[in-house]
Amino acid sequence: MIFRDRTDAGRQLAEALKPLTGRPDVLVLALPRGGVPVAYAVAEALGEPLDVFLVRKLGMPGQPELAMGAVASNGSRVLNQDVLRQFDIPEAVIEAVTRDELRELERRDALFRGNRPHLEVAGKTVVLVDDGLATGSTMRAAARALLQQHPARLIIAVPVAATQTCEELQREFRDLVCLYTPEPFYAVGQWYQDFNQTSDDEVRELLERARRPEKMAS
Repeated sequence: MIFRDRTDAGRQLAEALKPLTGRPDVLVLALPRGGVPVAYAVAEALGEPLDVFLVRKLGMPGQPELAMGAVASNGSRVLNQDVLRQFDIPEAVIEAVTRDELRELERRDALFRGNRPHLEVAGKTVVLVDDGLATGSTMRAAARALLQQHPARLIIAVPVAATQTCEELQREFRDLVCLYTPEPFYAVGQWYQDFNQTSDDEVRELLERARRPEKMAS
C-alpha cells in the first residue's frame, strides 16, 4: 500500500504540482466520486478553486458496455468513430442515447452542485484529477470532452496508475502526472489502506467547503 487514504494521496499529488501554487489561472477538476477527496486535498494545498467534471459513457443499444462515445455535463460530446463505422449506428440512435445520458448528468450535476454555476474552463490551466487509473477509459473520455471547452492547458493528475495506461494517455495528452506506476497493478484500491466508497454526501460537503469565500480568493 502507498496511501493511507484519498486525502493522503491528494497531498502527495499536490507536492508534484507545487509549481502551480497560487496561480490565478489554475482550476482543479475532479472526477466523481472517488476523485473528489483527492482533488480537494490538491486544491487546498495549492490554494486553487475546485469543481467536479461529470462524464457518462454512450453505450451502444443492446451492448451498453461497448462505448460509442461519451458526453460531459456541459454537453461536450466525443464519439468513437471506429465503433460507429463498424456497427453503422444511425445518427438518430446516437442522439437518443446522448439525450438519455445528458438527463442523468443533469440529475447528478444538480445533486453535487445544486444551483451553483460551473467554474469557467476556457483559457485556464486545468488539473483533472482522479484517485487512480486502471484502464483510463473514463479519464480519456473526460479529457477529450474537456478539451472542447478550450482550456489553455490540461494536466491529467493521478496518484497511482497502470504503467500502460499512463503511457497511452501521455501519447494523447501531453501533460500527465502519475505519481506511482507499480507493477503488477491489478486495481486502484490495492494501493490504498482505506479505499471505502466516497458517498454523495461527502462529495457535496467537500465541494461546499471548497467554495467558501476564503477558498475562492484566487
